[in-house]
Amino acid sequence: DGKDLVYASNPDRVEALSTNGDIWTVSFDGKGKPQDLTAANKAYDGTPKFSPDGKWIAWRSQKRPGFEADKFTLMLSERATGKTRALTEDFDNWAESFVWAPDSLSLYLSTHEAGRSVLYRVGLDGKRSPVWKGGGAAGVAVSRDGRRVFFGGSTLSRAPEIWSVGADGKGAAPVTHVNDGLWSEVAMGEVSERTTRSADGRNVQAWLVKPPGFDSSKKYPAVLLIHGGPQGAWTDSWSTRWNPQVWAAYGYVVYAANPRGSSGFGQRFLDEISGDWGGKVYNDLMRQADDLESLPFVDRSRIGAAGGSYGGYMVNWILGHTDRFKALVSHDGPFDLASANLETEELWFPTWEFKGWPWDSDQYQKWNPMLSAEKFKTPTLVIHGERDYRVPFGQGLQLFTVLQVRGVPSKLLTFPDEGHWVLKPGNSRLWHATVMDWLHRYLGGAEPDPAALDTASSVTK
Repeated sequence: DGKDLVYASNPDRVEALSTNGDIWTVSFDGKGKPQDLTAANKAYDGTPKFSPDGKWIAWRSQKRPGFEADKFTLMLSERATGKTRALTEDFDNWAESFVWAPDSLSLYLSTHEAGRSVLYRVGLDGKRSPVWKGGGAAGVAVSRDGRRVFFGGSTLSRAPEIWSVGADGKGAAPVTHVNDGLWSEVAMGEVSERTTRSADGRNVQAWLVKPPGFDSSKKYPAVLLIHGGPQGAWTDSWSTRWNPQVWAAYGYVVYAANPRGSSGFGQRFLDEISGDWGGKVYNDLMRQADDLESLPFVDRSRIGAAGGSYGGYMVNWILGHTDRFKALVSHDGPFDLASANLETEELWFPTWEFKGWPWDSDQYQKWNPMLSAEKFKTPTLVIHGERDYRVPFGQGLQLFTVLQVRGVPSKLLTFPDEGHWVLKPGNSRLWHATVMDWLHRYLGGAEPDPAALDTASSVTK
């Protein structure tokens, strides 16, 4: 009815120490104070949305204060009574985003399950019915008559187009065909899945992407990709950063691993990385590396590993714990945990992941890559953004300094105008050209065009 506004805000005094968020309502006429609907919950509450008829407010909520990767549950509050209930309490994956149906009798929820997006229709009673499952789905919207659901759909082999599916889950099809002409001229690598058993008997999933024009009689170099987060996942969706198809196009077999700590495989699987950064997850990754080596078309003497953020941390950890890889790429990864986590803008993150502060928890020393520096041998490309406040710039400098002092073949690429992610097109060109040039030196994949290095470099000056 246009009379009230609903919003989310963190009420805690020091936001850097808190993941809290509360849901507030306030009148548009400026009368009265904002009302805090979720003050009792000291963990996250956010993304509130009124139902079209104004009778309900829905939002996403977490239970554990200080844990950014706790399960997101879809919550519902009846405005007339103030009664609140959880709609997805029994659901073991995250409620990632949602939109209301026009009749206010249901909501459409998007989530990830085992590396793929799933759209559910959720009734006010919490009953769910699947509407669509595929690669990646983003920007979900519902037609005014409620009969069709629209979203940006993509896969590891196809950039997004607008898709539509019936509210009953039938008739899924692309609405736009913007990239049809381009894709008819570009060869993409074949995508498949791999499953490996962990030491404790869990199934560990990965995406495998073969080079375009794959020949099973040949032996190919390969790269193990390690995602960030650490609570994240490689999904069957398109990206302009760390796109496995780009790496495959340079002649590499790409193994995008989802080890312990990956989202979309149940909350317990995700939780098991906290306080164990170099433990079960490292064992999972080494088993996945064994699986990659076992493929008959992979040259086991030419396998590298690369990762960003937590993936960069794991590359740094790998440096001191195995020499099985012939080349490494570490992007914006923590190197010295104590200094990294006293400089980050998210102070609540290390105190959860490492069970306290550096002066009262042994986790910082136990999982510190720097303390294994005497074992570093593998050629490593270090990349860091100078405006990175998540994992501060000094972490990359420390790693590169150690590599140089120890005489390990190494190279440093810095971006004065980038933060935790490389987002500018010219910088992205330079990033890709430099990474592929590094891998080419040690793994023998396709050599990048020198002009790409020169042009991209001039763009960033």
